[in-house]
Amino acid sequence: MASALMGGLVKARAVPSSSSIAVSEPYTPMREKHLKNGFAATTSNAEVVQRSDTIVLAVKPDVIPAVLRECAAAVGTAKLVVSIAAGVPLRTLEGLLPPGARVVRVMPNLPCLVSEMAAGFAPGSHATRADAERVKALLGCVGRATEVPEKLMDAVTGLSGSGPAYGFVMIEALADAGVRAGLPRPTALTLAAQTMKGAAAMVLETGKHPGQLKDEVSSPGGTTIAGVEALEREGLRYAAMAGVAAATARSKELSKL
Repeated sequence: MASALMGGLVKARAVPSSSSIAVSEPYTPMREKHLKNGFAATTSNAEVVQRSDTIVLAVKPDVIPAVLRECAAAVGTAKLVVSIAAGVPLRTLEGLLPPGARVVRVMPNLPCLVSEMAAGFAPGSHATRADAERVKALLGCVGRATEVPEKLMDAVTGLSGSGPAYGFVMIEALADAGVRAGLPRPTALTLAAQTMKGAAAMVLETGKHPGQLKDEVSSPGGTTIAGVEALEREGLRYAAMAGVAAATARSKELSKL
């Protein structure tokens, strides 16, 4: 996620150059890769904090306390802290930082790697409106971001955080169906993936409700409405809703651990 975000910022020219981004990376091969790509890579978290106005916490949730204890004094209230650590609430992040620290919590998703991320973010109690706009612009370099109250971050996790997996399952199922109907596997997979990508693009670019678009492509007595009927009969809509609900519930459980 961190590498994708760094690359997105450079590609979008949100920073003057890759050398404007400092990154702390303990793993030598990855650190050398960052250096090769022009980033200011180091092994020191404190060094990154000292030279940055915006600090992105792109670490595993269990190491957040150690990282923030190391950097808290240098963060103060002048710097903006952005956390993409799953399940770590704002109260925990703010409690590990000096009083008045400006924090924004983000839930990104895997398509960040191909600049098609869908993310939700929630500003902390001391984050300003300018901080929220900065985070939205930063995330916009690799996709789309929507601000939500923190109480809805579990729902964001269940929908867009886990959602790529639902999409992958649907694409795989469609490709399997294509193979069952006689298509070669590579052809079926390409058609299925591009079809899902095209459908998503139409929703985003036209602004039309997906139900309206579905109606527009369903001719009376045609093939599409026959397929839609079969999907409804087999419970596709309910299955999708149940998947999001299950992932949301699990996110709530994890945030209490």
